[in-house]
Amino acid sequence: MMQNVHLAPETDEDDLYSGYNDYNPTYDTEELENDTAFQQAVRTSHGRRPPITAKIPSTAVTRPIATGYGSKTSLASSMGRPMTGAIQDGITRPMTAVRAAGFTKAALRGSAFDPLGQSRGPAPPLEAKNEDSPEEKIRQLEKKVNELVEESCIANSCGDLKLALEKAKDAGRKERVLVRQREQVTTPENINLDLTYSVLFNLASQYSANEMYAEALNTYQVIVKNKMFINAGRLKVNMGNIYLKQRNYSKAIKFYRMALDQIPSVHKEMRIKIMQNIGVTFIKTDRDKMKKAFQKLIAVPLEIDEDDKYISPSDDPHTNLVIEAIKNDHLRQMERERKAMAEKYIMTAAKLIAPVIETSFAVGYDWCVEVVKASQYVELANDLEINKAITYLRQKDFNQAVETLKMFEKKDSRVKSAAATNLSFLYYLENEFAQASSYADLAVNSDRYNPSALTNKGNTVFASGDYEKAAEFYKEALRNDSSCTEALYNIGLTYKRLNRLDEALDCFLKLHAILRNSAQVLYQIANVYELMEDPNQAIEWLMQLISIVPTDSRALSKLGELYDSEGDKSQAFQYYYESYRYFPSNIEVIEWLGAYYIDTQFCEKAIQYFERASLIQPTQVKWQLMVASCFRRSGNYQKALDTYKEIHRKFPENVECLRFLVRLCTDIGLKEVQEYATKLKRLEKMKEIREQRIKSGRDSSGGSRSRREGSAGSDASYVDPLGPQIERPKTAAKKRIDEDDFADEELDDLLPE
Repeated sequence: MMQNVHLAPETDEDDLYSGYNDYNPTYDTEELENDTAFQQAVRTSHGRRPPITAKIPSTAVTRPIATGYGSKTSLASSMGRPMTGAIQDGITRPMTAVRAAGFTKAALRGSAFDPLGQSRGPAPPLEAKNEDSPEEKIRQLEKKVNELVEESCIANSCGDLKLALEKAKDAGRKERVLVRQREQVTTPENINLDLTYSVLFNLASQYSANEMYAEALNTYQVIVKNKMFINAGRLKVNMGNIYLKQRNYSKAIKFYRMALDQIPSVHKEMRIKIMQNIGVTFIKTDRDKMKKAFQKLIAVPLEIDEDDKYISPSDDPHTNLVIEAIKNDHLRQMERERKAMAEKYIMTAAKLIAPVIETSFAVGYDWCVEVVKASQYVELANDLEINKAITYLRQKDFNQAVETLKMFEKKDSRVKSAAATNLSFLYYLENEFAQASSYADLAVNSDRYNPSALTNKGNTVFASGDYEKAAEFYKEALRNDSSCTEALYNIGLTYKRLNRLDEALDCFLKLHAILRNSAQVLYQIANVYELMEDPNQAIEWLMQLISIVPTDSRALSKLGELYDSEGDKSQAFQYYYESYRYFPSNIEVIEWLGAYYIDTQFCEKAIQYFERASLIQPTQVKWQLMVASCFRRSGNYQKALDTYKEIHRKFPENVECLRFLVRLCTDIGLKEVQEYATKLKRLEKMKEIREQRIKSGRDSSGGSRSRREGSAGSDASYVDPLGPQIERPKTAAKKRIDEDDFADEELDDLLPE
């Protein structure tokens, strides 16, 4: 086995790393300067390498074979030159290929192997920094400028705009000093452009934040015009924003478009935002144009004489006669028409532009009021204030409306009457009838010929139950203004309350001639015909009503009721079903439909209606009893029994439910019948005892009352101490039409025009 094992010889164990410094001196480039032949070859063509011939010994012949034991001999080059690291004539050539690893000639001369250079000792100390050098001063100044810019940004974020601006200015001054020092020490190409850009940009931003728009624009111009700043053209967006704040819309649009042109299409989000700014600017341009147009409208001269011309300055009969003659002639009428037309146009224009020319309609109205006050139409300012209160009303801001209207309590009679009319209307809507009546009196006393004030006063009297007096106020309003539809509508309701149906019908027919498509008027006419026991006419007018409002569930159910009273069940079912489809929560309609299916022997279909009724009124046991009854009539006794048990669980004292449980358990033969029968007897006995107690209590109270009446010497019957229940006029804000709807809810008509 050991015959194949060869041990290593022990003769060559002197040095494992020997021979690594041996190389062919031919490749030693450090001694080329002393090589005469090489230098001669460089200077002349003598040293050009000839082509290899057979006379020259090849490398294969002269190259020795190295063994694994470390014995090596030098290799000759193709030119006969010794290889680097080889030893010839006792002279060792340096091995340049391994110099970087620390193998040098000195190692062969007895020096120790030190590839890391540790034998050279510690490194010399660093040179002390010269703080007086120009480079160091520039670095410190640049650091200070950066710190000032950061402090300026932090102050701006904290809301201290003044401090932020001061820091930005200081940074700008120090940055200019820094630039001059750099120009003295280095070339202009070494100037820090990024620092200059950040300083200027921050300064412009702080100017803009402090509303110093001129300085901000100048600073932005410095950045934009400097071609050395890359993409500085985008800052034209900021310049456009400043022009927008200055309301210079044309320049804002110009700079936005210039910025848009310099932004590449890949930045889609930025381009979209700039286009959005352009659109907003165009809108603001329209607002500015609207304001200018309104001011031009105010400035249009009327070219009419003042009213003082028609007031007699003396008691001269001839002059008075002339003034009386021209007071109402065609020229005076034309002047009145022109003035009325101008006021109408101004009021209409103000109503249109006030909500859109400013951030809110209130600010817009205030601007219009100020412009009107400074013009020849100063009396229209009060009307605009009232319209402002009406706008508050439409937005359901009653507190602001009341505050605005109360400012007119000390104005002249016309304005005071208009404001008091609106205040009366507001308090009436809030059910504060005492306040409503007080302001209605103030409105009537300020202007007795104001039909809206008289109508509101009639409404407050109607709410108190004095229908005759309310009718008088409505009649007076109609005498002052025959086109006052609210007064005509309300007087019709008043006549209906007074059971003067013919007069009520006459009022509503007149109103129908004025308001052809008024659903309220059509309903009132149909209701009056119903009260007059003329169902055919009532049906006819209701058919006109549903042609205008086909989804009115109340009108549809009323039609179903009228057809049912006439015996037409199929038509009644059609309209009741339509009413249920539009408003499936009307208990009366649900009850009728359920009863209709029971009458027609379709108890299964009636179940869904009674189940819905039980959901609407869960505390009413009758709907659940009807559901159980439908199951029982349809033959589903098990379902009926389960339903009755559920009802008994919820209403354990319901006698009717226990009776049906006893009957069903008896018919089916259940053992629970005895339990339910016992409970039924106990409940019936308790009910009987309760009724006897009530009866005995009534007998005793009746006897004592008779004795008291006899002692008083009067046999008068008992009088109910409660007076008639007053139902106040209702608003038309409901989805359904009520027969007692009042017309005072029409805001635009109740308020002065």
